[in-house]
Formats: sequence, structure tokens, C-alpha cells
Amino acid sequence: QVQLVESGGGLVQAGGSLRLSCAASGGTFSTYVMGWFRQGPGKEREFVAAIGWGAGNTYYADSAKGRFTISRDNVRNTVYLQMNSLKPEDTAVYYCAPTTGFGSIRDPRDYLYWGRGTQVTVSS
Repeated sequence: QVQLVESGGGLVQAGGSLRLSCAASGGTFSTYVMGWFRQGPGKEREFVAAIGWGAGNTYYADSAKGRFTISRDNVRNTVYLQMNSLKPEDTAVYYCAPTTGFGSIRDPRDYLYWGRGTQVTVSS
């Protein structure tokens, strides 16, 4: 099983930017659709963005559209999430995961496994 490590989180003021990375080791996820999810305090894990294996198809939650950009480098086995114009509502732990290939790309139950996550905190 591929091990996933999310990084790049931190504390940022509203309106600022962060770039998250999801690095894989022990294998490759180059053929998988990869997704970013987040989970805020007292909330369920929610979909943020996803990207197809060839990087030709991207999907975004309404809350992320126009502000976040998902990308991937299959050679480096890394998925990225560029986050701009951050809002306090974006505060959460961010996770990446490969999809099962079935069901909805927006449903966390249809993803195989997860990294430990990286904390993003946006101050007012």
C-alpha cells in the first residue's frame, strides 16, 4: 500500500495563500484519481478537489472553485493543492487520498486510504 504524507499547512491571514503537497512512497498513484478533503472542528470530512490520472480532468467543490487549484506530478508521485484568497472558513485538517474508482469522487467513503493530514489555520 502506498504511504501518503501531506505537508505545507500552517497559519496564514485571511486573503493569504498556501500550497499543500501530498507525497507518495512505496509505490505510485499515477493511475488513480486523487482527491483533497478537509475536516474542520466538529464537522464531517468534506470534498475539496480531485484530479484524474492524466491531469486532464479536475473537479472542485463550490467553496473551492476560483480560489483553489489542484495539480499533480506523476513522475514525482506528488499531488498539490494551491490555495489562494484563503478565508477563516477554510480552517481544517487537509487530507489527500486515492479513489476506489467507483461511486462519487465527492464522497470520502469511496476513497481507499488517507495520509495523516496537514493543518491549515486561517486567521481573520
